[in-house]
Amino acid sequence: MAEDAILGYLEKNDHISDSGQFAAERRIDHNEIVNVIKSLHGFKYVDAQDIKRETWVLTDEGNAYTATGSPEVQLFLAIPPEGIPKEELQKKLDPSVFKIGCAQAAKNKWVEMGKQLVTRKIQHVDDKVKDLLLQIQEGQAINQDDIKTLKARKLIVPQTWKGYSVKKGPNYAPKRKKVATDLTRENLQRGDWKEIEFKEYNFTAKGLPTEGGHLHPLLKVRQQLKDIFRQMGFEEMPTNNYVESSFWNFDALFQPQQHPARDSHDTFFLQAPSTTKELPEDYVQRVKQIHESGGYQSRGYGYDWKREEADKNLLRTHTTAVSSRMLYLLAQKPFAPKKYYSIDRVFRNEAVDRTHLAEFHQIEGLVCDRGLTLGDLLGVLHEFFARLGMSKLRFKPAYNPYTEPSMEIFSYHEGFGKWVEVGNSGMFRPEMLLPMGLPEDVRVIAWGLSLERPTMILYGIDNIRDLFGHKVDLGLIKRNPICRLGL
Repeated sequence: MAEDAILGYLEKNDHISDSGQFAAERRIDHNEIVNVIKSLHGFKYVDAQDIKRETWVLTDEGNAYTATGSPEVQLFLAIPPEGIPKEELQKKLDPSVFKIGCAQAAKNKWVEMGKQLVTRKIQHVDDKVKDLLLQIQEGQAINQDDIKTLKARKLIVPQTWKGYSVKKGPNYAPKRKKVATDLTRENLQRGDWKEIEFKEYNFTAKGLPTEGGHLHPLLKVRQQLKDIFRQMGFEEMPTNNYVESSFWNFDALFQPQQHPARDSHDTFFLQAPSTTKELPEDYVQRVKQIHESGGYQSRGYGYDWKREEADKNLLRTHTTAVSSRMLYLLAQKPFAPKKYYSIDRVFRNEAVDRTHLAEFHQIEGLVCDRGLTLGDLLGVLHEFFARLGMSKLRFKPAYNPYTEPSMEIFSYHEGFGKWVEVGNSGMFRPEMLLPMGLPEDVRVIAWGLSLERPTMILYGIDNIRDLFGHKVDLGLIKRNPICRLGL
């Protein structure tokens, strides 16, 4: 309706001088007229020029006075001809009306504010303030002195009215032509694409502003952990092998091929490529021997070690597979002490619930040097976890196929009021290290923990699926603060 009115009017007239007046004459909402003018101007049907006018509108207080009258008149009318004690007059009026009314009525010399009585000095008054407010409400003009008075009393505020003057544009037509925005398959099949008029591209139009990126809570905590490892002199290990062979993931770690963790119920095996062809043969033979018949004062496991089991490809179940590769490479050179760490994703075939996912992140640190003992491991663990803000630690003996001795790590959580398991640790077994070619007096201490558990504790998240996965609320990522460990 608004578009027809504008284009129809311009067909017989040169211009529309004021969109506000045009809308009022045709009883069309001015906002609707403005929206149509903007659209027509964008397609060059019309040329539009801005019109701005300063107007005055009533405040909430001003609107109230149009109904009840100004405070000074309310106070004047509340005074009987014989006068009234000030205390009684105060009870008859609202406190704000009484306060303002006294000041304005005395200023206008309408009343006498005696010590005992308040009396009228004149018998009749006109409510000029109310009349002025009603005139402004109806859009009538009033003089500048009255505007200053009402503005000083905060009964009116300025408001900018925006409208347009409109004339025909270069593409003017009495009816808007429908232009196509897309070339469809149906257009091509029918052949009508030759006659269709397409919308022009506006190459100067600006797109929507992009929002700034937001780091995931896991990334924030991971960065803090990386900083701690670097401060302690650790080097980061390459963790880009999500797909790993069973050999590096299990066999090189002296984990027997009959171990339950190697079952398909606990591990994701690949169908293509199902096996690896890149293993160091001399090292493979030494690993085979240590599994079958032992060595280095070990009896081994006493079973027939199968190469086809070691060749199977899988999604790595722990980042210790990365550690086994790094230690093997270290053994191929003249020995030098090293401190390594890694933080990356691992995969396990587990049922998903509020505390478990089929993929998660593992943090691992290891120190390789001559003559290390369990005391060194305890000292490094106390130093590392103290930097995380966990100064109260306990250790419990545990079993791992590739570490001996092994310890579970517990930290006292002040918020939970109890001891919480935070990681696992141990010293790599000689059956793992010596076949690699490391010197006999070299020891390796290591520990690991998940990235998700400390992140959930730090950010108060009790369901791991709210932290990691496809159902994560993006608002959670945007709202959460940066991480500061150890504070």
